Amino acid sequence: MEKLRMTSPDLTEANIDKLAELFPTVITETLDADGNPQRAVDFDLLRQELSDHIVDGPQERYRLDWPGKRAAAFAANAPIAKSLRPIREESVDFDTTKNLFIEGDNLEALKLLQESYLGKVKLIYIDPPYNTGNDFIYDDDFAEDAESYLLRSGQARENGELLNANPESNGRFHSDWLDMMYPRLKLARSLLSDKGVLMVSIDDGEVAGLRLLLDELFGRGNFIGTLIHQRAKGGGNAKNLVRGHDYILTIARNIDSVEPLRRDKVVQGRTEIIDGVQYLIDDDVLRKTFGKYETGTERRCLYEEIVTYKGQAKKDEIDSQLEAGTLFLMPWKGGHIVAKRTPLNEAKSKLYSIIKVLSEEGTADLESLEMAGTFSYPKPVRLMRQLIQATASSPGDIVIDLFSGSASTVHGLFDQSVADGVPRSFIAMQIPEDLDVQLNSVSGPAESVARTGIEFTNSIGAPHTVAEISKERIRRAGSRASSEATKKSLALDTGFRVLRVDNSNRNAVLQSADTLEQLSIDTLVSSIRDDRSGLDLLFQVMLDWGLEPTMSIVQEDFPTYTLFNVEDGMLLACFDRNLTSEAIREMARRQPLRAVFRDDGFESDAARINAEQIFREVSPSTEVKAI
Repeated sequence: MEKLRMTSPDLTEANIDKLAELFPTVITETLDADGNPQRAVDFDLLRQELSDHIVDGPQERYRLDWPGKRAAAFAANAPIAKSLRPIREESVDFDTTKNLFIEGDNLEALKLLQESYLGKVKLIYIDPPYNTGNDFIYDDDFAEDAESYLLRSGQARENGELLNANPESNGRFHSDWLDMMYPRLKLARSLLSDKGVLMVSIDDGEVAGLRLLLDELFGRGNFIGTLIHQRAKGGGNAKNLVRGHDYILTIARNIDSVEPLRRDKVVQGRTEIIDGVQYLIDDDVLRKTFGKYETGTERRCLYEEIVTYKGQAKKDEIDSQLEAGTLFLMPWKGGHIVAKRTPLNEAKSKLYSIIKVLSEEGTADLESLEMAGTFSYPKPVRLMRQLIQATASSPGDIVIDLFSGSASTVHGLFDQSVADGVPRSFIAMQIPEDLDVQLNSVSGPAESVARTGIEFTNSIGAPHTVAEISKERIRRAGSRASSEATKKSLALDTGFRVLRVDNSNRNAVLQSADTLEQLSIDTLVSSIRDDRSGLDLLFQVMLDWGLEPTMSIVQEDFPTYTLFNVEDGMLLACFDRNLTSEAIREMARRQPLRAVFRDDGFESDAARINAEQIFREVSPSTEVKAI
């Protein structure tokens, strides 16, 4: 019976497979550390395959380089021995929701989600640490050698500590930040659909390097543009200039397939309902274009008003539209202006490159949820609504936020889904930063957060990590959005499954004979950790098989065993020991697409062979594996 690997996919092997298909002559063999043969790429031959002349040594080229870049690229491909463990008690609507909140390092989370969400995501938003010298917490340290990295990204650091300052006095100040961003951006790209878009908020400090990094990973031709987020009116005591804006770099997975970035004007517009149709009233643009109508010379109009128009060149055009009803007269400053009615479902415009949404709105958003003082300078909900509206406007679109922070992105997704009736799903990721470390962060939690005394709805009391703040805001924003959706008879999913990045479900049983002590043999009989539940194992199996961890799960309890039924037979799992033929036949009788057992769940090799035989007879199309 074939075993599941229980690690994230090895992207290096996948890339070698692709190269072997295109250039079979560049594939060679080498020996690994244990002396076993393994495939490798002859890069000299590969360079020659991709050149129209004889290649002789390295050549200068236009690209972004920094110390540690090769190790960062390696880190993006290297597999990790980690798992995503479900936390039901912190979730909302665990059994029915299609949303995820992943608590842990987003690099590890991205690796674990590679097969489940490959090419499925419409928008990935990133608001990373701005490298200010005091809020840089992702201590990836890709300057170390590959072997050390693999050890560390597996089980070497059980505490998962990822806290590190990056002061400007550090000689690798910019390199460290690029080390952190490179593998995350590379893995994020693979999750985007062909129509998918990546948006990254950034300030002046790293915008130049980030643009070059995006061009390299996505291709310069896929760059859509730079949005300017005007977040302040002005003022301040800056030494040279007052910076009142940030940037949002926007790039497509495939520029030829991406849909135009649009904005529904109703975000700020005024509407009215006529004969059951909701219209957007647009007067500002037309007031500037057509001028003012005043009482005076007789002229027949739609509402039998007597007006004089100051711009005669447009008179006939306006008259015809007034008669057709596409324009109408609206009182204004003692006279009238021409206004336009547009059906709400047609009221769209191209997204303008300058978005004016002041930071103070973000603070007010938190205050409206009675969470004042929990976060400094959170992104405004109205900003996030515009970004989501412009890029993820179809039912079922998936939005990922890699650095959830105060969860403004999810809050904006809820509000926008209520406004336009378009259901969307989200995956939010947040490392559990200790608030004591992040109190003085410019973009992090406010200093008073640990002492606010806010009563959190999951009864954890005062928050201790940024992830807890993030989850609480989603609960509160979701509850309010759900009430608004009910008023409109909309079906809105405001729940989320909490998954936590943890060490592997598998024990470290692969040890050489000379390091294995006799007294420890009994503890190594099972390959599964003792503290892992059947649900823990199920989620790792789902990820290994490339199934989405939001699929429906039904737990069926029988007298001697328990079955997990995923998505009505897409996967059946039983992780009990001493499996009986009765349990195996029950699973085979249902003819699932996939079935999985514990490897040590069988009493003997004969019982394992018997299970395979039962499936061959009763459900031969079922893919059967063990962990």
